[in-house]
Amino acid sequence: MSGAVNPERGETVLLVDGAPLRLCLTLGALATLEAAFGADALEERLRKVSAEDLLVLVSALSGDPALTPQALAGRAIHPAEAARAVAEAFRLAFA
Repeated sequence: MSGAVNPERGETVLLVDGAPLRLCLTLGALATLEAAFGADALEERLRKVSAEDLLVLVSALSGDPALTPQALAGRAIHPAEAARAVAEAFRLAFA
């Protein structure tokens, strides 16, 4: 990842396989999440996130089409840190 994260733009970081991955809630990421979870169910799914949901969230917030939930499933990601980074991306986007 080049450059530091910019919290003013809503960016946060998550370590994946020990390397930083920038996460950011963009309009494209939000559309991806609405398609994956259903626009009406998105808020409810965010209240009680499963491991599978967390992979979908990290994938969408990464903005990298190669980082699919399936690709991320085989990577070293600490679940609590992933949840923290996802929550921080949402908090920054709506701050």
